[in-house]
Amino acid sequence: MDCTTYLLVFATLLLLSMAVRANELQLSDRLIGYTELRTSLPGGRHANVRTKRAILVRADGTGRRLVAEHLADDPDAWTQFAGWSPDGQQVIISRGWQDPENAKWEEQHKRFRMLPGNWELDSSLVDLATGDIVNVTAIERVSHYNSVSFRPDGKKLLMTSLIDGVSKPFLMDLDGRNKRDVSGEGSGFTYGYSASRDGELVSYHSNYQVYIANADGSNRRHIETGNPFDFAPTWSPNGRWLLFVSGVHGHSNPYIVRRDGTGLRKLAALGGYQGWILFLDVPDFHQGSSDIPAWSADGKTVFYTAQLGENVELFQVTLDGKTTQLTKSAPGTLHYHIAPSANGRWLLYGSKRDAVRQLFVRDLSSGRELQLTTLQRGRAAMWAQWQPVDGKRSSSGDTP
Repeated sequence: MDCTTYLLVFATLLLLSMAVRANELQLSDRLIGYTELRTSLPGGRHANVRTKRAILVRADGTGRRLVAEHLADDPDAWTQFAGWSPDGQQVIISRGWQDPENAKWEEQHKRFRMLPGNWELDSSLVDLATGDIVNVTAIERVSHYNSVSFRPDGKKLLMTSLIDGVSKPFLMDLDGRNKRDVSGEGSGFTYGYSASRDGELVSYHSNYQVYIANADGSNRRHIETGNPFDFAPTWSPNGRWLLFVSGVHGHSNPYIVRRDGTGLRKLAALGGYQGWILFLDVPDFHQGSSDIPAWSADGKTVFYTAQLGENVELFQVTLDGKTTQLTKSAPGTLHYHIAPSANGRWLLYGSKRDAVRQLFVRDLSSGRELQLTTLQRGRAAMWAQWQPVDGKRSSSGDTP
């Protein structure tokens, strides 16, 4: 190799190294929220679920810390990371509790019994700057079992509550007041409640059928797929499309439909993937956690997990159906819970390898993968979510 060629190679390697370092610096400035738990303790589901703890970590894997740990104030209570405010300044932490005798009943009968006195689930807002914690579900309480998310515009909170055995969607103010049932007339058990970014429409599944309605619950429209299992609707970033899975339980595929209910079509095939990831290494009567497709930041593609041989791999599909396989993994690898970054550069996901569920970030341009967690067997990292781009930096395009 002559001197000129050597210098060119050296300069190229140096630039690549600098680019990698720049990416890592950008990742270190963004947080990821997730939940850790034990997975193999004897005693069934509750013995392990009660070990859940909400965690924050930088997106380069550094700075791991517990959040609102004191909310797990009972041996049978736990915390779980449940979401971010749109400006990234607050996190939602769920605090769960179950009577251990009720847990034994559930194990015996292989089903939940979420009655008052047996179960509790509340959602609190935690301010990252001040540490202030407000349990918004306890204010003007409507139920013993409540989960919360922010409306995309950050002006309201969405809540799903269990009332007399029926799950109902609510809209409320940011301080937890003025809770209003927006399920619409004749609505049954509703779940997967989400709002379009413009705040005009909501979607949810009721009795495993998908509906679109006005924000106040009026003008409720059923998306007719002809399938018995329609699940987990999510809005595209521009609010023009709704993504959900449809088929039969344990064998469904991603579909999209326009916000006016037209243009329904199957987007991709999951290769027989069951659509959920087991998060325990002991038998789980509830079959783990749903593993659903996710919109890209620009709304032009969808990321999803699909069965390929004995693996569950990562895929990306355009809205016209062009599919790209993103991972080709060692036998037995299971990917789950995809979360794209807001600038479209990185992909956050879980991956079970060597019997441990860890978190990873992938650079979509290069395919380079960074491992965020280094848990030992018998522990898992689950339900990870990016900190949103805040208002001061959203225009730069240089952060996840």
